[in-house]
Amino acid sequence: MQLAARQLAADLKKGLRPLYVLHGEEALLMQEAGDAIRAAVRAEGGGEVERSVFTASGAHFDWGAVLAAGGTMSLFGARQFIEIHLPTGRPGKNGAAALQSIARAAAQQGEGGAITLITLPRVDRATRDAVWCRALFDAGCCVSIDAVPRAALPQWIAQRLAAQGQRVPACEEGERALVFFADRVEGNLLAAHQEVLKLGLLHPPGEISLAAIEAAVLDVAHYDAFQLSEAVLGGQRQRTRRMIDGLHAAGVSEVRVHWVLAEDIRALAQVHGALARGTPLPVAMREARIWGERERLIGRVVQRLAAPRLAALLAAAHQVDGICKGLPAEGWPASPWAALQRLAQSLCGMCAGH
Repeated sequence: MQLAARQLAADLKKGLRPLYVLHGEEALLMQEAGDAIRAAVRAEGGGEVERSVFTASGAHFDWGAVLAAGGTMSLFGARQFIEIHLPTGRPGKNGAAALQSIARAAAQQGEGGAITLITLPRVDRATRDAVWCRALFDAGCCVSIDAVPRAALPQWIAQRLAAQGQRVPACEEGERALVFFADRVEGNLLAAHQEVLKLGLLHPPGEISLAAIEAAVLDVAHYDAFQLSEAVLGGQRQRTRRMIDGLHAAGVSEVRVHWVLAEDIRALAQVHGALARGTPLPVAMREARIWGERERLIGRVVQRLAAPRLAALLAAAHQVDGICKGLPAEGWPASPWAALQRLAQSLCGMCAGH
């Protein structure tokens, strides 16, 4: 059974399942989903729960101990709750066999048996096709924990504020407050959660003004170089500038940031050239190995771009590559980060239609 994270609470109210599998990349939401399952197990067991926790890491991990825990009856009649954390997402040969055994036991289990919770990192396509993973997904309640996208972050913050009895003004000021908040915590959901809790300590329930949020919320955003692609291709100039400044402050290599920008420029040029030769857009995307959100963003802008402007951007990317490696270029800033900002803003403006 497949569930989204938002559906887990309602499903737990219907009763516990023998096997839960959590997989995702957002630590805060993974922790909260696990806590919800643990609370439900305690509630159903009247507080009498015998919990065993295993972290399966290393080639010499004892999977026999995990299987033994699941097959042991509690001496005190407490509900058995077994947690298996698989931080690498790769159980190995013995682990794969053990997980299949756990899945079979869960599928055959009646009421009152052990509850097993397995946590994994984001499951990719190759892992999903593995026999052990298919067995877990078929036998258990599988909950996918997705990261909160930037566009949804203001609403996520509003919901967290509402949960502690607070809200922003129901007008333009409130929208600006949420956008300001999201800008300061982007890419760092745990810090976003902590900033929400801090507002709960600093202010009573009720409405919180933009000024109060500006005074309280720290700039704790964390940026990934690959998130930069979304901002640039989306034509988001201010966000792009903030992200490059943030990547610089975080010590990310300028060569890595240049690679992201250059890859986007090359992808646009490749797809644009294929379209000019009469290749259908979906085929051009597949040939360029462009998928997911990047496919949507490139598809939105590529057909209205001019070939000379793309050629100029390719030449600019080549010049900035040299600057990042210590080679000056006439007409360009000597600082690699200033040159990256200029290149990014040029690409961003083109994608925005300017």
